[in-house]
Amino acid sequence: MTKKQGMRSALMALAFAGGLMATAPAYAEGTLTISSPQDPGSWDPVDTFLVNWSSVATNIYDGLTYRGPDAKLVPGLASSWEEFDGGTRIRFHLREGVTFQNGEPFNAEAVKFTFDRLMGDEGKKGPQRSNYAAIKSVEVIDENTVDMHLTQPDPVLLTKLAGYGAMIVPPRYIAEKGEDYFNAHPIGTGPFKMVSYEPKVGLTLEAYADHWGGAPKLSTIKYRFISEPSTAVAELQAGNVDLVIPPTIPIGMIPTIEEDENIDIVTTVSPTVYALRFNTGNGITADEKVRKAMIYGVDRQAIIDSILGGQAAPIASFQGELSFGNDPSMKPLPYDPAKAQALLKEAGVAPGTKIQIDIRGNDATFNEVAQAVASYLQVIGLNATIKPYETNVLLNDIIPAGKTGAMFQQSWGGWTLDYDNTAYFMYHTGEKWNPYDSDPELDKLLESQRAITDRAKREEILQSIAHYTADRALEMPLYNLNAIFGVSKRVKNFTPVPDSRLRLTEVTVD
Repeated sequence: MTKKQGMRSALMALAFAGGLMATAPAYAEGTLTISSPQDPGSWDPVDTFLVNWSSVATNIYDGLTYRGPDAKLVPGLASSWEEFDGGTRIRFHLREGVTFQNGEPFNAEAVKFTFDRLMGDEGKKGPQRSNYAAIKSVEVIDENTVDMHLTQPDPVLLTKLAGYGAMIVPPRYIAEKGEDYFNAHPIGTGPFKMVSYEPKVGLTLEAYADHWGGAPKLSTIKYRFISEPSTAVAELQAGNVDLVIPPTIPIGMIPTIEEDENIDIVTTVSPTVYALRFNTGNGITADEKVRKAMIYGVDRQAIIDSILGGQAAPIASFQGELSFGNDPSMKPLPYDPAKAQALLKEAGVAPGTKIQIDIRGNDATFNEVAQAVASYLQVIGLNATIKPYETNVLLNDIIPAGKTGAMFQQSWGGWTLDYDNTAYFMYHTGEKWNPYDSDPELDKLLESQRAITDRAKREEILQSIAHYTADRALEMPLYNLNAIFGVSKRVKNFTPVPDSRLRLTEVTVD
């Protein structure tokens, strides 16, 4: 095998300069090293929406329910459940003999504490609370039984309980250590315990032998936060990491990686979709005609073919094929530059008008996509410039505060595999990811489907939301990208998951 030694040496030197690379590969028995592109900054379940949080925290925490790689919902910390009162009360029967990683017992009080906290002042500080808005209260029936009272039925709630804000946390530990300490020293009931965390550098998990599901087969998992994709790939090729998780692998590097006899590229269909959303509040993109013109003006299929190497599929709304609510008969607006120019002329947009596209600076593949979009927009008479931001700055400051340019990158995992989890956050008035738009008719549609348990009726409403938002051109839908993992061949029993929520209890290493 021939390798580009000069390029790789430069990349490895960069990694060393950044303090990201050990001087030589060194593994304890049963140690898996993972490259993750982002440090979420807090390990509290109520603080985050990030897939990179969940790819770690799925090993630290458990929820009442669990959804594995096959997308099927199964019992987690609740061994079973029953619905009463027309779906407004759910009784959970809890596993007995379960402990948190500090020895604190898991019981009904811990469940009540978790949801009181999520729906209270602490949860109000983070982005997860509205995901669980149907929960009115949690009532302790006995030590191993709780009733969850809802304001209205929520057909997606059991899936939501399998992730993010619903992860069960230890009441005594948080009371003793405080919220700030918990952010950096999380404790859960999961199969691995965090034993060290260095912000922006990495963290280490060790097996929790007393996990209720049995001890993991690995003794240690090390995560390194490597934001630069080429550096992560170089480290994989050098043997310093065993697994590179999405969305890090640049599509253009896949052929080179596949030439390496020590590495596999493993892909699976994912729920992750990409779009360039529009600033509908001000500037030329406040005009629906302009937004549609920009969509007509970009050949998205050509971008998929030329830049993404066929590892994606076009989308007509901001969801992929795995999403409940996707309408397979719905087609994207076609590439039609003549129509685009005519719409811009109708809207009174002068040729050469400048627009700004905001993107995540560490996403090499999307940077190429954005450059292609800018070139297509140039053809129809718009002068597009690209402004890269550090990911956390874009997500936590620029977008929520409504400080973007005309377009901004939005990628979304839709981890519940239900369009509600995307659409409500993207389009409902007042939500973090909707800084510009307020549409009472759309709000009504979004709210109406949340209380409907009839799947067919609810799917019809979700599909109508997809058509409505496409008609208003609230974003330029781009593509549904496969989940792409770079995996060392020393890793065994690894199963790629659609949403990157990796549960690593069965993984081993040679």
